[in-house]
Amino acid sequence: MLRALDEAGIRPDFIVGTSVGAFNGSVVAAHAGSAAIQRLTELWTEIASARLFASGIGQRVKNLAFMRPAIHSTDQLREALEAVHGPDTKIEDLQIPFQCVASSIEGAAEHWFTQGPLVDALLASSAIPVLLAPVEIDGEHFYDGGIVNSIPIDRAIDLGATTVFALQVGRVESPLRPPRRLHEAALLSFEIARRHRFRSGIKRLPDNVELHVLPSGNPLEFDDRRQLKWRDTTATSGLIDAAYQASSAYLDEAGRR
Repeated sequence: MLRALDEAGIRPDFIVGTSVGAFNGSVVAAHAGSAAIQRLTELWTEIASARLFASGIGQRVKNLAFMRPAIHSTDQLREALEAVHGPDTKIEDLQIPFQCVASSIEGAAEHWFTQGPLVDALLASSAIPVLLAPVEIDGEHFYDGGIVNSIPIDRAIDLGATTVFALQVGRVESPLRPPRRLHEAALLSFEIARRHRFRSGIKRLPDNVELHVLPSGNPLEFDDRRQLKWRDTTATSGLIDAAYQASSAYLDEAGRR
């Protein structure tokens, strides 16, 4: 998606992100233009090769057996983020203004990180419940920002954006249907909640705001079992290419190239 936008001459004035979108957005904010796209392509290729979250089955079973709050430690993810940004980078150090959102446990609300340690904020925004433990920052605990604001177009508008490009992961492109199996009920419930926030924001879109939701080229059904294979990154390059082709076609049709 970023490659398609770059080729169309579209550059961000500021970036807001959630979860993996926060990570990708932070790299764009740190390395503007084509350099950011190259860096992200390299990073995701490296992540696929390194098999992030490839902890042994014994450790994962132990975490479950001892009723720990997560399957994986955040140590690997912190190391990866620090390798990208350095351990001491602050949000306000980035070239392009950047913010990311996490879900506050104590506050039961969204929390926007606008300054302070970048890696801590990215970890908080990406702490998927069950997979990763909550991230503690200044005595407050945070889970993944997708719980409260998965595609934060409303935040962009609140900050003054009049043209918004939403880079989403494919789920909003697929229709929902009633569950057929027990595990689908939980997935469906979460999907309804996240889409409600997004679609409510679209309904309240001011007349002066132009919104573009870029296609992923890989619509993800709410019950798609690939969601349960979080350690499988073998399709990374194919997903990047599919999103580029779909987004390029979308921008052509929208007259933005």
